[in-house]
Amino acid sequence: MARKRRTKHEHQLAVSDDAAAYIADALMQLALEFENTHYAQIRRHHQASAPEFDADARQLDLFSQPAPRDPG
Repeated sequence: MARKRRTKHEHQLAVSDDAAAYIADALMQLALEFENTHYAQIRRHHQASAPEFDADARQLDLFSQPAPRDPG
């Protein structure tokens, strides 16, 4: 008899709905605490890896100056 091939989904652990919700909540709390603790480092990393702004004369700059207020 031929062996059935395992899919990658068969390797997942079976957990109850309550356990899945608890684990998801715990991971979210951990991620939020990590982000709060290391926010400056994360921001520096993203700023360093962001592509430089290439000004295109055809592109309107909508956000450099505040919008004019309506005097009415």
